[in-house]
Amino acid sequence: MSVDSVLSQGLGYGIVLGFGLVFAGLMTLITLAQKRFLGEKMTSEEYLAAGRSVKPGLVASAVVSSWTWAATLLQSSSVAYRYGIAGPFWYASGASVQVLLFSVIAIELKRKCPSAHTFLELISARYGKQAHIVFLGFALLTNMIVSCMLLLGGSAVVSALTGMNVIAACFLLPLGVILYTLFGGLKATFIADYTHTVVIMIIVLMFSFTAYCTSDLIGSPERMFDLLHEAAVRHPVEGNEEGSYLTMASANGLMFGVINLVSNFGTVFLDQTYYQRAIASAPHTTVKAYLIGGLSWFAIPFTLATTLGISAIALENNPVFPSYPNRLDPHAVSAGLVAPNAAVALLGYGGAVAVLLLVFMAVTSASSAELIAVSSIGTYDIYRTYINPAATGKQLIRVSHIITAVFGFGMGGLAVGLDAIDIDLGYLYNLTGVLVSSAVGPIVFALMWSKQSKIAACVAPVGGLAMSITAWLLTAKLKYGVINMTTTASDHAFVAGNVAALLGGALTSVVLSLLKPDNYDFASTRAVTIVTDDMVCTDSSNEVEDDEKHQVGQSSNSPSSSAEDVTEKKTAAAIVEIRPSSAADAEQAAQDEAKMAKASRFARWSSGVMTLILIVLWPLPMFFSDYVFSKTFYKGWVIMSIIWAICSTLAVTVYPLWESRDAIVTVVTSIGKMIVGGRRRSTGAV
Repeated sequence: MSVDSVLSQGLGYGIVLGFGLVFAGLMTLITLAQKRFLGEKMTSEEYLAAGRSVKPGLVASAVVSSWTWAATLLQSSSVAYRYGIAGPFWYASGASVQVLLFSVIAIELKRKCPSAHTFLELISARYGKQAHIVFLGFALLTNMIVSCMLLLGGSAVVSALTGMNVIAACFLLPLGVILYTLFGGLKATFIADYTHTVVIMIIVLMFSFTAYCTSDLIGSPERMFDLLHEAAVRHPVEGNEEGSYLTMASANGLMFGVINLVSNFGTVFLDQTYYQRAIASAPHTTVKAYLIGGLSWFAIPFTLATTLGISAIALENNPVFPSYPNRLDPHAVSAGLVAPNAAVALLGYGGAVAVLLLVFMAVTSASSAELIAVSSIGTYDIYRTYINPAATGKQLIRVSHIITAVFGFGMGGLAVGLDAIDIDLGYLYNLTGVLVSSAVGPIVFALMWSKQSKIAACVAPVGGLAMSITAWLLTAKLKYGVINMTTTASDHAFVAGNVAALLGGALTSVVLSLLKPDNYDFASTRAVTIVTDDMVCTDSSNEVEDDEKHQVGQSSNSPSSSAEDVTEKKTAAAIVEIRPSSAADAEQAAQDEAKMAKASRFARWSSGVMTLILIVLWPLPMFFSDYVFSKTFYKGWVIMSIIWAICSTLAVTVYPLWESRDAIVTVVTSIGKMIVGGRRRSTGAV
């Protein structure tokens, strides 16, 4: 028996295509209701920035949805299957701290570039064209890799469960997403994100309560403990204390944790998706949204993998397991098929449908975030910057529509190509940091360090990339004697490449900046303008002259004071405008800045403390103590994971409804009145 035989191809096409189109129709209707009953107008700002006033609960839900990839659901269970309970923890902690720490970046973006549409606009305003092009390349590469991971993981599961053609799945999965993103823009993706998050959290809790409470095969943490102990006797885990699945003392698990931690800095800090949610959020609640989102997201891979990944270990010796009497093939594990096999063993047909729906929701929700992110970059950082600096809001929306459609289907083609050369989800997931994390340090410095120079911003990301690729391939060669898909996929090679990327880019930037430091005051980034449908950006000579005076007044050591930069500022004048403000405006701005400065301080210490707990204080003492869980301790571990999931569900499903209750009541009441009024007219009643 294999998971291929569980569901029919018809059901696969029905969910991927039919459900996708129905969901797109539902999102479109909700968008229309908002326009009619809440008076929302689809300007370019509304389409690509959601009015910059989204409440924290909805932003947190959107962050959770955007960060819940197919990999979140599939690879977390795969590392649980490989390393035991250490796998889910390191996956969750190593990928949640970036969202927590991004709260600092989010509030700094609101402070230093309040009218930005993309983080690349800040780069352009501060450093000019060359640096903008460098970061543009890294940003688009990040979006392409993330989109491919979504489609590779999603298509693998759909194909495994239903036998649906992988190529068809790669192109049909994003179809519904493209439709509602085209129609509703960023606000539609927020609503879709919320809906997807609700479904995902419900299914995660369903699997947890099934495995640990109601299943005839397991039914309790105590029974799971016994099954895992027996599994360790049959198949001890190399590198784990006593070969046990029930320990955090896992050498390979820790190595994966390092890869996971380092690589995910790149996929958060260089993904426009997370900046876009910061841009869309209300300024004074940005930090709150990211802290809630980061802690809530932790529960998804941690609880799901502690359920499905661990259940796969416990049940693979049972005839109900699809691969019985064999263990899962390593390629199937890397492709993310541990969770589907465990779900089928636990719940049969229903489990397969639940996993299919779970993966569909994860792929489509994260894909919508990637689509609108790439659309924003293409619209503002390519079209408006280099093609039509005088573009109106209506033109920007039109271009955004084109980019959304082209990128959506283009990523389907790229995913098919990667699948054809046998690059699967696991390989691409670990490779991501090698390719993009070298730009993390420079982008953080661009927002938070006035001394980073233009030359450092341009050179450090590229230099760090050269270091990371060299370290990755050289480690594979030195350790295994040959460079191929197998050796480059080793944990040692990926650790070397990922660490070299993150540290290489950051240290190169620091060294180059200290040799010739800048002295930047963020005035030009604060002057980036908002575009509306009735405003055309102009290249005002006065504005350029003011900007030149500002640059000349800077330190002579500042690269920004060069003639080359003044020329680049003229080129970028269409997106930079220094606007006068009244005394009242200045007073209000000062108050707002004080509030955001306070929020920034809170973000730094709170995210720092939580990161210290999740990466150091919680796991490392358990690792170095070589502790193997007792039955009582394991029971508490499982109960904690379920409680965390319940709290997260309340935070990202109930809280957004509560904070938007007035708008919901307005829409529902208006629809009710419209229906009643229509009935009266049709019956002739007065």
